[in-house]
Amino acid sequence: MRVALVSESFLPHVNGVTGSVVRVLEHLARAGHDATVLAPGTPPGRVHGARVVPLRSVPLPGLGPFRLGLPTARELARELAAFAPDVVHLASPFATGGPAVRAAGRLGLPVVAVYQTDVAGFAERYGLSAAADAAWWHVRAVHGAADLTLAPSRIAAAALTDHGIDRVRLWPRGVDTAAFSPAHHDPALHARLAPGGGVLVGYVGRLAAEKQLEDLRALDGLPGVRLVVVGEGPARPALERALPGARFLGLRTGADLSRLVATLDVAVQTGPHETFCQSAQEAMAAAVPVVAVGAGGVAELVDPSRTGWLYPPGDLAVLRARVADLAGDPAKRRAMGRAARRAVRARTWPVVGEQLLGHYDEARARHSARRTSAPDPAARRPSPSDPAARRPSPSDPDARRPSSRGPSSPGPSSPGRGATSHPGATPSR
Repeated sequence: MRVALVSESFLPHVNGVTGSVVRVLEHLARAGHDATVLAPGTPPGRVHGARVVPLRSVPLPGLGPFRLGLPTARELARELAAFAPDVVHLASPFATGGPAVRAAGRLGLPVVAVYQTDVAGFAERYGLSAAADAAWWHVRAVHGAADLTLAPSRIAAAALTDHGIDRVRLWPRGVDTAAFSPAHHDPALHARLAPGGGVLVGYVGRLAAEKQLEDLRALDGLPGVRLVVVGEGPARPALERALPGARFLGLRTGADLSRLVATLDVAVQTGPHETFCQSAQEAMAAAVPVVAVGAGGVAELVDPSRTGWLYPPGDLAVLRARVADLAGDPAKRRAMGRAARRAVRARTWPVVGEQLLGHYDEARARHSARRTSAPDPAARRPSPSDPAARRPSPSDPDARRPSSRGPSSPGPSSPGRGATSHPGATPSR
């Protein structure tokens, strides 16, 4: 199979979308499939054997190395035609999504769109309800034109169907259970970060406003608790002021990240707009219990009282109480940590990669069936003598009416079968 991935972001920018695409490329190469990546910025020329084509892009102030892709449909169609893929994979499509689905449509290529970023939720977080409505309109336009949409969690799938998007399937993120394992626990590192036998509580991920990391102020003054923050992002200066007692460790990758995650006693996640939350899954794989906000995809990962705790969004007193509960009970932490690893240990990237290949096959079959069942335009073409063939005059209302033609009417929604860190590249989600 030949797969073209059009990604909203890619290396060297490090985030959950990048990490998932890198893992997909790794699986495709291992399974003997050919791939190419079209992505904004200045990506490396090849990753896991796949050629990477840079797309036109512009920087966004305050977002570091992230660049907004601005390709045209013609540019994408040219690259896709040259590669001749069997399927087009859109990774978290937004700015690149519209041109990509138009290009694929012109070439008659099946499209799988992977929903990964809750842009509308981010807009709502800043009180921009009109922007949130516009974001959902755009998401519907892109995903409605795809043959299949993949959502990372049931919560995300429900949000998509609630906003009029169907042909949705569940495709969670995989986890590297070798890279994220309790075997990487480092007692010496723990002693340095939490001297005197303290409890090490940590956040791992991107430092951005939508993560609501200022909520971690609720942990101030908890006896024996040392807070560490791992990751980078535009919110770091403000967070360093808001959390003066926390230790900021910056961006960590590879073995360094594996060791840090496994050395935590408790992992915390405060962002309510996660479509999945790969960092929480990696902590669980490392046998670390998770305290997380009870909203978004992370609420689906954590099983309260078994693999960690959830707290109601905005209820920081409960966040503090849940962390205090685990900080004061080492036996409970160990039991929850063991249960957390059991909960995710079968969700490896090879397993999830095979599920993705199945989704590709379904998208190709759906696309082929639609093309086969579509009426032949030539059979309906009127002859020149047919009155229907005449060109309407400007005064004819039908001449000014927008075409009703659009994406074919989708079938019923059916979330069914079922991204992070590539050890060298993904601490920020």
